[in-house]
Amino acid sequence: MLLLRCSIKQAWPLFSKSNTSLARRSASPLANTLRLGYRPTPIRTFTKTAQLLHGPSDANRTPAKINIPKEAAATTAQSQKAKSDSSSYSLFGRKVSTSELFMMRSLFKTIWPKDNPRFKIRVLIAVSLLIGSKLLNVEVPFLFKQIIDQMNVNWTQEVGVLSTVIGSLILAYGGARFGAVLFGELRNAIFASVAQTAIKRVASNTFNRLLNMDLQFHLSQQTGGLTRAIDRGTKGISYVLTAMVFHIIPITFEISIVCGILSYNYGLPFAAMTFCTMLAYSIFTIKTTAWRTKFRRQANNADNQAASVALDSLINYESVKIFNNEAFQSSKYNNALTKYQNASVKVATSLAYLNAGQNFIFTSALTAMMYMGCQGVVSGGLTVGDLVLINQLVFQLSVPLNFLGSVYRELKQSLLDMENLFQLQSVPIKITDVEGAPQLQLNASTPGEIKFENVTFGYHPDRPILKNVSFTIPAGQKVAVVGPSGSGKSTILRLVFRFYDVDSGRILIDGQDITKVSLESLRKKIGVVPQETPLFNDTIIENIRYGDLNSTDEQIHQVVSLVQLDNLIKDLPDGENTIVGERGMMISGGEKQRLAIARLLLKNAPITFFDEATSALDTHTEQALLKTIRTIFKRDNRTNVSIAHRLRTIADADKIIVLNKGHIQEQGSHAQLLSDPESLYAQLWNIQENLDVEEQLRLEEEERLRKEEQQLGQRDK
Repeated sequence: MLLLRCSIKQAWPLFSKSNTSLARRSASPLANTLRLGYRPTPIRTFTKTAQLLHGPSDANRTPAKINIPKEAAATTAQSQKAKSDSSSYSLFGRKVSTSELFMMRSLFKTIWPKDNPRFKIRVLIAVSLLIGSKLLNVEVPFLFKQIIDQMNVNWTQEVGVLSTVIGSLILAYGGARFGAVLFGELRNAIFASVAQTAIKRVASNTFNRLLNMDLQFHLSQQTGGLTRAIDRGTKGISYVLTAMVFHIIPITFEISIVCGILSYNYGLPFAAMTFCTMLAYSIFTIKTTAWRTKFRRQANNADNQAASVALDSLINYESVKIFNNEAFQSSKYNNALTKYQNASVKVATSLAYLNAGQNFIFTSALTAMMYMGCQGVVSGGLTVGDLVLINQLVFQLSVPLNFLGSVYRELKQSLLDMENLFQLQSVPIKITDVEGAPQLQLNASTPGEIKFENVTFGYHPDRPILKNVSFTIPAGQKVAVVGPSGSGKSTILRLVFRFYDVDSGRILIDGQDITKVSLESLRKKIGVVPQETPLFNDTIIENIRYGDLNSTDEQIHQVVSLVQLDNLIKDLPDGENTIVGERGMMISGGEKQRLAIARLLLKNAPITFFDEATSALDTHTEQALLKTIRTIFKRDNRTNVSIAHRLRTIADADKIIVLNKGHIQEQGSHAQLLSDPESLYAQLWNIQENLDVEEQLRLEEEERLRKEEQQLGQRDK
């Protein structure tokens, strides 16, 4: 009996240990944001490029219609009700549902790839070690029982034999315990590469999908929330894989073995008690966890919101300072943190309720089974060793039961964390190649004729930007597109580059429909200089090299000289290796535009678009740079399309297209359009000329007053 009390004393900590979360504590939103916010990511750059190229506000646009996979529609009635009550099921404003079954099937494909037999062998070895570990784990109580029964004899007879038998059993007991632990650790080591490879594959596929999403998708997202969801989702994948392979399967296997042993050796009462305990425990855990799920979703939603607010505030640091709105941004961030705090408190309190209920169920079952075992010993039906065996099996069962509860909770949380990640997999990529799309082939002599044929397009169905527009941009010429704001000038660039597809009509380049040729070949033939240049947080030379990743340093130095950046680089302490800062904040707007033009020249594309590409330059630098570009393009016979508000910069264009309210109002050369004083172009030109004259007079008057003040000062002296 002394040994029995000792065994109970040793096993009690396993039962009384708090049923806490399996080391998946989320970092604070601020910590996650600081980690994400200052890391230059292609996602952010891609999004900002889209924003810079986008003219009208995207606020009034209709989100893209999303086709949900058939598996994703198979959700339960309970989850459907939760979806109607919580916006956290939406993909950052888009209603997208992804079933848990769909996510689990997708994950299974990552750990059981058809084309990687070595990967499958690793999984099979890990599962074999798992089974061996559990079999040894169940064997331990039997060895303990035999030790107790062997010691409950008359020690005055055959002491040597008894000592040998008991010693062998003790060695076997220790070996079984060590073997169970060793097999478990070997399993973890072998499966580690499987889990990490799966995480890498999913994260890489998600990132590639984001880069291939259409422009409208990126403009409608909050980058901070998007990156936070991806970060949280990849961590969720790691836990789900571990839980399924190392917890759910082994727990089920171990419980089945224990139930079979109790039923076979000690009759139905013990097996029935065990079954009822597991049933009650599982039902309580699942029901309570389903109730707690909404709190976890609220916490995730608040976490995304806090990350987005903080990231936007840090990225737009100058705007916050310029408008003195630090208090407003702090209040906004604090409100998001308050929502996260309230949701997290609900998560913690509901967890305490779940733990208490689980322990009550198990304690009740344990008490009943120990009472039944003691009755069996008193009646002589069971030995002391049998009582110890029952005690050990029940306590051994408590460990997987406790893990079952925590694993189920964490599994549900991880699936929620993965929700946005897999929702991204359900959003269709709208701009894609047709099957077998050929390369875009330009004419050898005069490449780059662009033709719009009855093109209609709008970002919103109720607000068309271009209305049945037809025009031709001749190959090898400089063509300007002008007009009032919102007339659709920048939209032409986005349609030619296939950021969007037209609603009706078609666009041809050298007689080829751009929707019928490969995207890669189309975009390779087009160079763009946006009004504001998005830069990576890298050196000047690497930002220029982004125009052609295979370019040499000598080629880069040539374009740097052409755009007159060489003097700037010489004055910098680190020269061309100077870091430009986040979004190029450490250099001026004019320097960024020259860097963008250098990228364009390095790309050497036969078709080029300039979207207010020199608006930040002073007049002297602008004219010198335009002269250089004009010379290069005429020499290489490139097609140059300039989108401009300042008409002086495009007065030398071979053709000027005037857009107004979605229509081509007029087109022709500068002289032809000015010959009609009633033309819109002539009106815009006269307004700008008058403004230029007034500005010149104002500057001359300021200069005259300055000289008079200097003369008066000299007289006073």
